[in-house]
Amino acid sequence: MAKDVMIKLENVSMKFNLGIEKEFSIKQAFVNFFSFKSKKNKKKKGYFWALSDISFEVKRGEVIGLIGSNGAGKSTMLKVVSGVMKPTKGTVTTNGVISPMIELGAGFDPELTARENIFLNGAILGYSKDFLEEKFNEIVDFSELKDFLDVPVKNFSSGMTAKLAFSIATIVDPEILIVDEILSVGDIKFQEKSKNKMLEMIKGGTTVLYVSHSLDSIKQLCDKVVWIEHGKMIKMGKTKEICDEYYKAQMR
Repeated sequence: MAKDVMIKLENVSMKFNLGIEKEFSIKQAFVNFFSFKSKKNKKKKGYFWALSDISFEVKRGEVIGLIGSNGAGKSTMLKVVSGVMKPTKGTVTTNGVISPMIELGAGFDPELTARENIFLNGAILGYSKDFLEEKFNEIVDFSELKDFLDVPVKNFSSGMTAKLAFSIATIVDPEILIVDEILSVGDIKFQEKSKNKMLEMIKGGTTVLYVSHSLDSIKQLCDKVVWIEHGKMIKMGKTKEICDEYYKAQMR
């Protein structure tokens, strides 16, 4: 892989097992006994290809947007690139430290306080205790949750949880940033702070792979766009050109 290439996908495919419908409850057995239609239409084992033969490169400092309808495979692609999932076929090569911002707050323990979760989630992201202690006030200030540090996260709203998670995840400037719809977290003021933080990282040379349903956000931040539908790459190209084409396709 060339030195200036930070992310490279080669013929990447991802298959999920849809599984078999399990009929273990007395209630379900009773319904099935009296329902011929239920027996006739009983689900069988099957597979779903979330990604099919995806190939593209992201160069150092580029900001690449991923667009597509719900269920197109965008979030799955981010998880494959960040190493959360291993592709069924093909290869993913990355060249640098990755900071994935996918499903913010997923690593929190709801029974622990915000203070405790800063150290827990930070450890999951690979930060040392000394580093987290050094950056603690900075994390708290950015999250705007100083008055809630000793409140269990289970009592937080979804917006508060996302604020805390975003503040922890962005305390370092990673070489590769993987972002899934995080600029819509919190209130309008925090959304603006999140966007400005992203812009700072981009100006600092961070390579970004960014998923959003907001075409305005994609157009503002991204150098190029990858359009995928039903797990297949439709096109990759200049941001405005691909976004306009995608919009027209959605409006048909």
